[in-house]
Amino acid sequence: MKNPPLLASILLFLSVACTLAGATLPPPEVLTQTGIAYYEAPALAQADEYQTNHCKLDIRYPANRKGFATVVWFHGGGLTGGKRGFPDLRDPEIAVVAVSYRLSPKVALPGFLEDAATATAWVLRHIEGYGGDPAKVFVSGHSAGGYLAAMIGMDPRWLAPHGLSHQQLAGLIPVSAQVTTHFHVKKLRGDTGPELRPLIDEFAPLYYAAGRLPPICLITGDRQIEYKSRVEENQLLAVTLRNLGHPRVEFHEMGGLDHVGIAQGGMILVRQFVKRTVEAASATGPTAPRN
Repeated sequence: MKNPPLLASILLFLSVACTLAGATLPPPEVLTQTGIAYYEAPALAQADEYQTNHCKLDIRYPANRKGFATVVWFHGGGLTGGKRGFPDLRDPEIAVVAVSYRLSPKVALPGFLEDAATATAWVLRHIEGYGGDPAKVFVSGHSAGGYLAAMIGMDPRWLAPHGLSHQQLAGLIPVSAQVTTHFHVKKLRGDTGPELRPLIDEFAPLYYAAGRLPPICLITGDRQIEYKSRVEENQLLAVTLRNLGHPRVEFHEMGGLDHVGIAQGGMILVRQFVKRTVEAASATGPTAPRN
């Protein structure tokens, strides 16, 4: 064989190049900032003490990274309780924003929806300053928090006052969310029927089912031990979206997990959906805006 040293050098170069191509950066340092007011100063100047003190968020994000994805997380509690906290995504490359929103009866309908939209708008406008990509912002939450994520991600009226569109969101990931009108919202609107009697009105995510929405991942626990009707409602939403031509809908029922357990058990699906969605968007490149 001619020029064996040259051939060996080429093979060595190719080996090193392949190694470097497959190399990954070490896990990033994770930074946390807490107690950030998400309403701007003019709004806070007219706010009461409850709104001023309660409407805050915490952000946990990877240091020294650019273009990372972010999950905006709304806690559960039936719209009357609960407190903000970070879900354990177990992926330091994904930022998480934990949001507090005003609770009933201290705030009237639709205050908690306005808060969820305002917090999301804050993230869309400010995440780039932390290194994140505003085109990779997902909204998620458990139970009542999932309901809020679905509402602001499917109904355009909530982000519109901020000059933003729900179509700017990278994806919606409600976890055990009520997708008919939330049972507490029904009470606030004067409904006196049984809690499990479904209502689909302007405060129901199902009302806004359409073929052109951000990618959607619906996650529930096991229908045998979940909150009654919760799995079936989400399955109906998934079927409806697909029948309307939505190209990117996932529905997951996680066996063995009840309504509480799915809050943490579902995080593996949240993490995977974020990664798949970001990878798919990177592969296809920019697309025309959804209507």
